[in-house]
Formats: sequence, structure tokens, C-alpha cells
Amino acid sequence: MIKLTFVQADGTQVETDASPGMSVMQAAVNAGVDAIAAECGGACACGTCHCVLSQDWFGRVAAPEADEVDMLEFVIDPQLTSRLSCQVVVTEDMHGITIRVPASQV
Repeated sequence: MIKLTFVQADGTQVETDASPGMSVMQAAVNAGVDAIAAECGGACACGTCHCVLSQDWFGRVAAPEADEVDMLEFVIDPQLTSRLSCQVVVTEDMHGITIRVPASQV
């Protein structure tokens, strides 16, 4: 299992284990991270799973595809390292990643 830590807008940390191949969004939903609403169920169609990675981790996960980049234009307060968690696939290399959930998701 891969350990992921979600840091919510109020600073609360939620740690969870995820299996390789699942999305970061699914891991967040399974862990009860309320601010990751995932309204479209992972179809890259709503932006309700917006998260922010550190610069280091952003460069270590697969790059976003064009449809995700387009959808990120509609999230509130996008950052340079914003991602849609439904589009980030958990890999073995991600063990220990910290994922910030922006205040705009609350």
C-alpha cells in the first residue's frame, strides 16, 4: 500500500493507504476527505476534486493531459501545481506524498 497524506484547508491531515493504479481522488473519497467532492465520479468534467501538489511532487507524477489542463481553468484559484485528483494515478513512487486541498474546495 502507498501512504498518502491530504492536508485540508484548516490544516487537518488525513492519512490513508492507496493501491497502485487507483486515482488520488478515489483514495481521498475512501478516506473521507470531505473537500474532495468528486461530483463527476472521476470523468474530468467538474473540477470538484482540485488539489495542489508541492513543486517537487508535481514534477514526479505523470504530467496532466490537455483535457485536465482545460478543466483546471475553471477551478477557483488554480496554482501552478494544481491537479485534478481524479487524473492522478497512484504509483509506487508516490509513497509519502502530501496533497493539499485548497480552501476553495470547502
